[in-house]
Amino acid sequence: MRMSFLGSELPLIQAPMAGVQLSALTIAVCKAGGLGSLPCAMLSVEAMRKELAAIRAATERPFNVNFFVHTPPAADPLREASWRAAFAPYYREYGIDPESIPAGPGRAPFTAEAADALEEFKPAVVSFHFGLPPADLVRRMQKWGCKILASATTVDEARWLEAHGADAIIAQGVEAGGHRGNFLSDDISTQPGTFALVPQVVRAVKVPVIAAGGIADAKGVAAARALGASAVQIGTAYLLCPEATTSAVHRAALKSEAARNTALTNLFTGRPARGIVNRVMRELGPINAAAPAFPLATSAITPLRGKAEAQGRGDFSPLWSGQNATGCREIPAGELTRALAQGW
Repeated sequence: MRMSFLGSELPLIQAPMAGVQLSALTIAVCKAGGLGSLPCAMLSVEAMRKELAAIRAATERPFNVNFFVHTPPAADPLREASWRAAFAPYYREYGIDPESIPAGPGRAPFTAEAADALEEFKPAVVSFHFGLPPADLVRRMQKWGCKILASATTVDEARWLEAHGADAIIAQGVEAGGHRGNFLSDDISTQPGTFALVPQVVRAVKVPVIAAGGIADAKGVAAARALGASAVQIGTAYLLCPEATTSAVHRAALKSEAARNTALTNLFTGRPARGIVNRVMRELGPINAAAPAFPLATSAITPLRGKAEAQGRGDFSPLWSGQNATGCREIPAGELTRALAQGW
């Protein structure tokens, strides 16, 4: 059997999606021949180890483990207080005491401790968002035989990643759902769409390029290949699969007309991420300068999300989705993987 450069049968990566999946989705995609991914930004080291053990017990096929590599910001009590003041009307609406809301990071960056735990499993692929970890950690994982992938939202970022040791570049178009992977500039206007970005990155680097963003069906996969991509990464299309842990309100939004209207927003974490427009995005504006630095914005909105979701509402939920949710199908992830791969 001919294998992709990723080690998987199919040159198709299931995008790691923190908060809406654990190992079940990873396993299903791997068994279908794709490269399943496990997102670890919201997992403790102990929880990560448990999920990795579950993957290893279920399949011998290669998989990807994904991390964020942001620098945790220093706490800023004044900015946090200002941010919570913006939510004051909502706290009153839901009877929430803002003084009772604990501060919390929300998402953790890759650390040497995580690398220590990862070494036991030596995954075939490790991918990163927001750049790359220190060079010694990159070399350490490559010595295990891991391929290192990282997201680029511009040609400059792609060149930087190649120069700093990435084995392949994920060209993340602005259509993509979830967090933007930018790390050299916060200027969103510099970030092109997938089918504009991919051929430019292909020309700019010598390593393989993986197309990501707005690819929702076999025709999109074929288009990415025609533009020079060596593989594709697809996330939004998997959100309705039974193996995903997507919440009921998130699933309902994806199946509604609302899914046609997405925007980049920093309200939920402090960094731009694409999601379906909801009440809080409309009323506070999708991008709000008052938001604390990533990921400290999360704690203020978390109790509102819980209260609203208990009533079946996604008014304060991060309804992550790419611009093209038409590929979302309520079918097993393995079946979806095989259907998408028909485009290759």
